[in-house]
Amino acid sequence: MTELKTRSRPTGATAVLGRTGFPHITSATGGELGIVTGPSQPGFNPLDLLYASLSACLAMSARIAASRMGVLDRVTEISAEVSGEKAPEGLSRVQTFRILLTIKGDIDDETRNAIARAAEEEICTVSNTIRGNAEFSTIVSS
Repeated sequence: MTELKTRSRPTGATAVLGRTGFPHITSATGGELGIVTGPSQPGFNPLDLLYASLSACLAMSARIAASRMGVLDRVTEISAEVSGEKAPEGLSRVQTFRILLTIKGDIDDETRNAIARAAEEEICTVSNTIRGNAEFSTIVSS
């Protein structure tokens, strides 16, 4: 029996900004992204990144779910569109995530729903983290 070797990918990000301007983000693997906050500026703001993380994770997780269910060969495209609604009171936070998961291909609605459920409730690290109660371990330095 062949033993599968899993390679882990470094994860994490660092945001740097000065007294003025916007944050510049660098991932643990060297990816770079500029942040914008103006209403008409093209690009990502911090909430967009949250929605982007959830949408990417759900799309990839749906593909994994379809593969596990043996129907991936019948799936032609998966997309996850995520937006949200901020809470009107209390702490600044997203109160409701709106998700449109589109699974195109030759599969029935029951299978589509099973893929979506598995992706959102079992496989996606981001959705599981958002639903959970993650701990924060913060160190402040100078």
